[in-house]
Amino acid sequence: MDVSLNILLISTYELSRQPFGLASPAAWLRREGHKVTCIDCALEPLPADGVPEADLIAFHIPMHTATRLAIKLLDRVKEMNPAAHICFYGLYAPMNEHYLRQLGANTILGGEFEEGLVSLGRRLRQKKLTAGNGPQSQQAEPRISLNRQQFITPDRQDLPPLSHYAQLCCENAPAKVVGYVEATRGCKHTCRHCPVVPVYNGRFRIVQRDVVLADIRQQVAAGAEHITFGDPDFFNGPGHALSIVEALHHEFPHLTYDVTIKVEHLLKYAKHLPVLRQTGCAMVTTAVESVDERILYIFDKRHTKEDLVQVVKLFDELGLVLNPTFVPFTPWTSLDGYRELLEFLIKLDLVENVSPVQLAIRLLIPAGSKLLELPETSAVIGPFNEALLSYQWQNPDPLVDELQQRVMKIVSAGNSRKATRQEIFRNVWDSIDTILDKPHPMPEPKNHRSRAAIPYLNEPWYC
Repeated sequence: MDVSLNILLISTYELSRQPFGLASPAAWLRREGHKVTCIDCALEPLPADGVPEADLIAFHIPMHTATRLAIKLLDRVKEMNPAAHICFYGLYAPMNEHYLRQLGANTILGGEFEEGLVSLGRRLRQKKLTAGNGPQSQQAEPRISLNRQQFITPDRQDLPPLSHYAQLCCENAPAKVVGYVEATRGCKHTCRHCPVVPVYNGRFRIVQRDVVLADIRQQVAAGAEHITFGDPDFFNGPGHALSIVEALHHEFPHLTYDVTIKVEHLLKYAKHLPVLRQTGCAMVTTAVESVDERILYIFDKRHTKEDLVQVVKLFDELGLVLNPTFVPFTPWTSLDGYRELLEFLIKLDLVENVSPVQLAIRLLIPAGSKLLELPETSAVIGPFNEALLSYQWQNPDPLVDELQQRVMKIVSAGNSRKATRQEIFRNVWDSIDTILDKPHPMPEPKNHRSRAAIPYLNEPWYC
C-alpha cells in the first residue's frame, strides 16, 4: 500500500515575486504522488486547516528577510501541529542551521534542494507506512547539495496570480505584469559579502534551457509581459544565458526581461551586450556596492570605480538601462566617502537609475560570511545576534551610523509621499550638511537620461 504525504510549502518573502522556490519543489513532490499546498505568506494567510493536516512543513528561506519572517511563523506552526516534520530550505538554511535546529527544525537543505526534499518525502512516507510514532529521525539528506539536477517545469497552479506581484513600471507607459524564472543558481565568483558564497563557494548550476523556456511559456499564458531572471549572475554561463533569451525573443518578440550581471562580466563579455538589447532586455542590475577602492577590495568585487565608468559608457552607446545597486554603509565608510558616492552618481548621470533605498543599505554580515576571514572585519565586528541573524558592528565614526539612520528615514518618507528620485537624492545630500553643520552645495544633475525612459520594478528591496 502506498501512502502520500500532506506537504505544506511556505514562502514568507521573495521580493514580491511569485515564488519559484515553491513552484519548483512542488512539481518534484507532486510527481512523487504527494498532496502539496503552496502558501505565499507575503500575500495570503496560513491556512487554518492546512497546517494541522500537514505531515511535512517546509519553509523556503532564500534571503535574510524571508528567514526572519519564517522564524516568526514557526512557533505558531508548531503550536498548530506539534507532530509535523519541520524543514527549512534555501540559501539561508545551512548558514543558520544551528539556530534553526534550536528553534525546532528537523531538516536543513541548502543549494540544490529539490532532490533533498524528494528524499525527505520518501523517508517520511516510509515512516508513515510503518506507523512510526517515535522521535524525528536524524537527517539523511546532505545539508548542502550541489548535485547537477535534471529540473522539471515548476508547478505554479495554486500560487496567487502574477498580477498580485511586483510590476515593471515606466513613466508614461502602462505597468507590465512580471514573471520570474531562474536559469542558473549559485555563482562562479566569491565576493566576500555575498550570501551565495558560503553555500556555493564559487560554483554554479544551470536550470536546463527547455525547462526555463517552458516555465516562461506558462507564465506568459498566465499574463506575464516581462520576465525577471533571478540568477545571481546571468553571465556565469553566457552561452546558456544567450541561447535562452534568443529563443525567448523568437517566440515572444514583445516580451521584455531583466537580468543581473557583475560589473566584471559586463566588461569581459561586452561583445554580448548587443544581444541583450536586441532581444528585449529592459534593464541590467549590477551590484556596484561601492566606489571606494578599499571597500571594493575588502568585498573582493574584482572591479574598480573606473570599470563602472566604462560600463556606463557602454550602456549609453548601446541604449541599455543600468540598474546599479550599492551597500553604501559599512564599517569602513566615511562621511567623505559617502559624499563621494553621491558626487559620482551625479557625475555619471545615474541619479535616476538608482532606487533611493540603495542609498540607505547597511552591510549585513551573516553567519558563514567570507568577510569574517579578514582582519579588517575582526577589528570592527561585535557578537553574532541570532535573533537578527547577523554579526553586529558600528562604524568607528558614530556620525556615519547616524547618517545611515537619517538616510533611511528620508527614503522611507520620500517613498511614502511618492517623491521623485531627484527630490529624495537632494534630501539625502542635504542630510550630510545637517550632520556636519557645514553647507556643501549639490552640483546640478546632468539629466541627460529621461526619467520616462528608465524602467523599474515597483518592489525596490533586495535582501
